[in-house]
Amino acid sequence: MTGTLLIALALVALICLGAFGLASWRDRERRASRLAFGLAIAVALSFGLSALLPPQSRLAIVSIVALVLLASVLLFLLPIGRIERGPDIPHKRFDERDIMFARARLEPGSPNYAAYYALRPGNKAGDDRTRSLPGLLAPTASEANPPLFAATTATFDLIETLRSRVDGQPAAQRTGPDPTRMAVTVKGLARHWGAHSVGITSLQPYHLYSHIGRGSGEYGSPIHLEHTYALAFTVEMDRAMVDTAPAAPTLLESARQYACAAQIAIQLAGFIRNQGYRARAHIDGDYRVIAPLVARDAGLGELGRMGLLMTPALGPRVRLGVVTTDLPLAIDPRSDDLSVLDFCQVCKKCADCCPVQAIPRGDRTEIDGALRWRIKDEICFRYWNVIGTDCARCMAVCPYSYPNSPIHNLVRWAARHSGAARRAAIWLDRVFYGPNPAPKPAPAWVPAKPAPQTVHVRAGVSRHAAGTEKPKNSEGA
Repeated sequence: MTGTLLIALALVALICLGAFGLASWRDRERRASRLAFGLAIAVALSFGLSALLPPQSRLAIVSIVALVLLASVLLFLLPIGRIERGPDIPHKRFDERDIMFARARLEPGSPNYAAYYALRPGNKAGDDRTRSLPGLLAPTASEANPPLFAATTATFDLIETLRSRVDGQPAAQRTGPDPTRMAVTVKGLARHWGAHSVGITSLQPYHLYSHIGRGSGEYGSPIHLEHTYALAFTVEMDRAMVDTAPAAPTLLESARQYACAAQIAIQLAGFIRNQGYRARAHIDGDYRVIAPLVARDAGLGELGRMGLLMTPALGPRVRLGVVTTDLPLAIDPRSDDLSVLDFCQVCKKCADCCPVQAIPRGDRTEIDGALRWRIKDEICFRYWNVIGTDCARCMAVCPYSYPNSPIHNLVRWAARHSGAARRAAIWLDRVFYGPNPAPKPAPAWVPAKPAPQTVHVRAGVSRHAAGTEKPKNSEGA
């Protein structure tokens, strides 16, 4: 009997680890694949050969395996890693003029430049230092890839054109929709047009920026938005492109998904206005809201260590879109799953892999009344201006960013339900994928990067700037 059990364990190990090895090979995870295949053979042989041992030895081995399995089940059920959400609602609105994207657009000598640095004189020296670097999409940046930069610019040009469509007048004839039915309809439309996940929340004052920093409207004007509801959605970024981070393909993919989110948001806003209600799309470069806060409150995820929205299925490997409106819509509850916060508290892989150490390694801190991790956005953005891309290194290495496949979904399910499983997943991630995995090569169709150039790295930027890594920032503060 014990011999049969050992043979069965050998087959189970061979099948499970072999399947993981094959999945890792398809995902281009060569280290994980080699380890999985090696373990599959080693464990299967160990159990298989154990079946040849004397009965007492076989019984001892089976007993040890049973105890390990029982201990694993008990650990899975124990309330390990429970974490309190704590206060996470900001006490005041954030000024869009303070985000790095708005500050980067200020032209020396312009009225807006003078007005901003009169308001925030402490930001001037650092921002001028950033402006002295090659810049995003610059031909002299360390990750410059002229064909991909040209394609990325074309996509951002499309987004620029779409910005004229973010708002408009509603139809004179107003329908009287049922809020529940209309919520189902707008969510269905969002998914039909390409959204991955969709949620609806009531629009709160802290969702809004306080003053205009970019996009339509007058720079520095207070923001007033008399809408009641906000629909937030995610679009998935291609894993193969993100895996190249911080190389140029990741910026090309960022632009593509910002454009995709913009098209979805503009179509949704147009649909709502055609029903006779006001609606505004919030898209790249023309937000009035802080998209991650809206998406979090709409039940799409939690704000993680790297400052991005962490979604249950794709982690931070998404871009966001928002539509605000006065169309009555049924509201989704905010997620009560705090497992992501516990995972980020323990993991720290994004912080370890950030080439300029812009991501904090400590606990969440209270900022304007809200507990959160706050990245060093100036250092992060300055690195972008050295390499010429938006880096996304933290997004690429995040264990939650792995493909939406059965094996990874099983790990995500376990991580949601058990603190012990979360800690085991973090350890296994380091074993199979490495603590600081190298960027992967781009898909075959992507033009190769030209020969590397010498880049003089300014103060405050890591010496890794010559071409390997970095972190992130997405929509909002």
